[in-house]
Amino acid sequence: MKLSDPLKISYRTLSASKLRFFLTVLGVVIGVASVILVMAIGASAQKLVLSQIENVGSNLVAILPGASEEKGPPASALGIITTTFTNDDLKALRERRNVPHLSAITGYVSGSATAEFQSTSLESSFQGVSPDLIQIENIRIASGRFFFPEEEYDLSRVMVIGATRAKELFANRNPVGETVTLKKIPFKVIGVLEERGSATFSNPDTLIYVPLGTAQKLLLGIHYLNSARAKIDDPINIERSIADITLLLRKRHDMKDTEESDFSVRSTVAALDILTTITDVLKYFLLAIASLSLLVGGIGIMNSMLISVSQRVREVGLRKAVGAQRIHIITQFLIEASFITLVGGIIGIIFGVLIAYIASLVLVKLGYDWRFLVPLFSLGIGFFVSFIIGIIFGLYPAIKASRISPMEALRYE
Repeated sequence: MKLSDPLKISYRTLSASKLRFFLTVLGVVIGVASVILVMAIGASAQKLVLSQIENVGSNLVAILPGASEEKGPPASALGIITTTFTNDDLKALRERRNVPHLSAITGYVSGSATAEFQSTSLESSFQGVSPDLIQIENIRIASGRFFFPEEEYDLSRVMVIGATRAKELFANRNPVGETVTLKKIPFKVIGVLEERGSATFSNPDTLIYVPLGTAQKLLLGIHYLNSARAKIDDPINIERSIADITLLLRKRHDMKDTEESDFSVRSTVAALDILTTITDVLKYFLLAIASLSLLVGGIGIMNSMLISVSQRVREVGLRKAVGAQRIHIITQFLIEASFITLVGGIIGIIFGVLIAYIASLVLVKLGYDWRFLVPLFSLGIGFFVSFIIGIIFGLYPAIKASRISPMEALRYE
């Protein structure tokens, strides 16, 4: 038998049953495309998260209420509300004698409410923040001003709004000096921020900022902080400052040496490591789910090949009668199964890349700094896995076909 003979036979066989071939290939296409899409979106999302963390700066420290493992997510990230981090803690951290290298710090609380201006009303997210936010997040003011220090706790009813929210509420009017109501409470607009662009999980341009104390008492009715972020004068002083912050807060919270801290202090670098771990876990979890569709495609191949075996008893028996060996029959059916999966794999890779590209265009259009990334190794994995699936799921039908005897072919009708 010539090397090209099994290929010719496979081509004729698959051409004779186009619909079955199409449906079998479709299962592989969906599976491979899902894997490529998940890996592409995972890589792009991870790049976005990491780039945004890096852009924040290497000299920032986050203080989060709630105990957590050293390299695990903080309690607040798991939806656990902790009330142990207070305004008094924030004030103590501002005292230079406590944390000498701390140059700026802001507390955060957040919520949502309907923002109303004349006949326009929008459901809006708001943040209660400190005046130092402008240094922490490198915010630029487009018009007006940001909060004065004395406005942080004197229940001032003033607000600064993001660029997008300003356009939505005021169109082409200058918002500064106008009055917007939140939860039916009037606030005077004192500033508008320059456009910042969408972040990973939110769009800061749609946020409304109010003084920290105002948000706590008038809008949320709470006395605690959701988090805080501090700026350290030099990255080389990060570890020392983390130690100072930890020591101060443990002392203020009357914690014994054997007790676990009821807060977490994380540097940008540590947050980067944690987010990398989280995105990796999420990516591989989604990849495992997407791989189930490949399993379904493989089962479809096996069923299709078993039908093919039952329809070709005469052909197989005749070939064995004229001298074909079992290995020849096995090879023939494995080639057919591999051909199906390779065609499905190639088309699946193309579709996966195309869908990932379209998704990136949509996200960019929505304002996200999304980069189209397809890891080269994912293409190789998609191609290799599709080939292996053809071998694995085609093996049983191939062995079954190889056991057909010439006598069975004579009895077959």
